[in-house]
Amino acid sequence: MAKITVVGSSAMDLVVTTSKRPGAGETVLGESFKTVPGGKGANQAVAAARLGAEVSMIGCVGDDHFGQLLLSNYKSNGVITDNVEPVTGMETGTAHIVLAEGDNSIVVVKAANDRVTPAYVDRAVDVIKASDIVLIQQEIPEETVIHVSELCAKYNVPLMLNPAPARPVPQGVVEKAAYITPNEHEAAILFGDEPLGEVLRRYPNKLFVTEGKNGVRYFDGTQEVLVPGYKVEAVDTTGAGDTFNGAFAVALAEGMSLQNSLKFANRAASLSVMKFGAQGGMPTRSEVEGSL
Repeated sequence: MAKITVVGSSAMDLVVTTSKRPGAGETVLGESFKTVPGGKGANQAVAAARLGAEVSMIGCVGDDHFGQLLLSNYKSNGVITDNVEPVTGMETGTAHIVLAEGDNSIVVVKAANDRVTPAYVDRAVDVIKASDIVLIQQEIPEETVIHVSELCAKYNVPLMLNPAPARPVPQGVVEKAAYITPNEHEAAILFGDEPLGEVLRRYPNKLFVTEGKNGVRYFDGTQEVLVPGYKVEAVDTTGAGDTFNGAFAVALAEGMSLQNSLKFANRAASLSVMKFGAQGGMPTRSEVEGSL
């Protein structure tokens, strides 16, 4: 069983569905409102656990009702929560999501996720050392992302960096990561105006740019490759990227080839958008393998 550690955020998603996305100063009527577990770190942990990995989460929740619900959700999905701590006097992180016109817009409030500090991570260093792959995102402090990259380099543990939400990443983190998985928008933030093809060539078999339903683009050392996605009827695209990352990590940790790992991850991501909620549609191992 692959051992995967996720260092990242936990949040409750507050989701409004509407037929029209409001503009500045505009009020529109919504069609529904739901609260569902989320946070990019939590999503990736749940995705990997459902696909058969042994997953440990390193993160923080608040000491409120949302925090209790998120801890319960981790446990019900088989995620190890020994290093997920309720922070006294702080609220749990939230993501405020508008679903409209076939896509989503999201505002994240980090709250307790800001307490995932380098010192906090150091308490779980033995978990990191025992991992096949560590996943990290950017809904936690930047200094923690830097610190985790240094720990992984020190202990020779592959690090998968999902640079989301988009913000510049220190070059040292880019160099230390074994795998980097931005979408097109995030890649533009990371690498500026440099043509994508040139950036991919600089990071062969390391930089994987996701292009939604079109698939994933990377450079294999000889040529640029697009691993195509799967066409499905999307109900909710929230969490598709997180499902991709969790699935990609599982496949790589199990020793699948790069091509097969990307196909596996693309298929998992495509299945995830067919149901509501960031985690609601995340598939099981049998569902992915049965549809490949």
